[in-house]
Amino acid sequence: MNTEIVEILLVEDNMDDAELTMRALKKSKIVDRLHITHLVDGELAINYFFSKDGTYKKPNELPKVILLDLKLPKVDGIQVLKKLKSDPNTKTIPVVILTSSHEEKDIVESFNLGVNSYVTKPVEFEQFMDAVANLGLYWALLNKAPQ
Repeated sequence: MNTEIVEILLVEDNMDDAELTMRALKKSKIVDRLHITHLVDGELAINYFFSKDGTYKKPNELPKVILLDLKLPKVDGIQVLKKLKSDPNTKTIPVVILTSSHEEKDIVESFNLGVNSYVTKPVEFEQFMDAVANLGLYWALLNKAPQ
């Protein structure tokens, strides 16, 4: 049995979507010890990784995957993605855009900035739950990222 704690960072301002996402991840039981950190805006996400004094989180403190919405208050998801993928300490963390945006410009810009996956949130409850559970399974358990 793997006793490692797997952290998933969820950056989502819609509390209903956040609650459903966390519920789907926990219900899927992808790992024995899952910790979900939920942040409600892009500024908090940037501050989570980059402190004002220039210190960084240790590699073992970084999340296994980041689920990032695009339409966020204060700092939008594109800016968060740009910051994460431009810094050598965070650029290898898998980032999955989980958004309601179907806009081609958002998809293209996200991939140009280095996003690992782009998923449009399903509208139907069961499809949403299945999609999030599958994301969690793949990115938190199956995907192998550099240490």
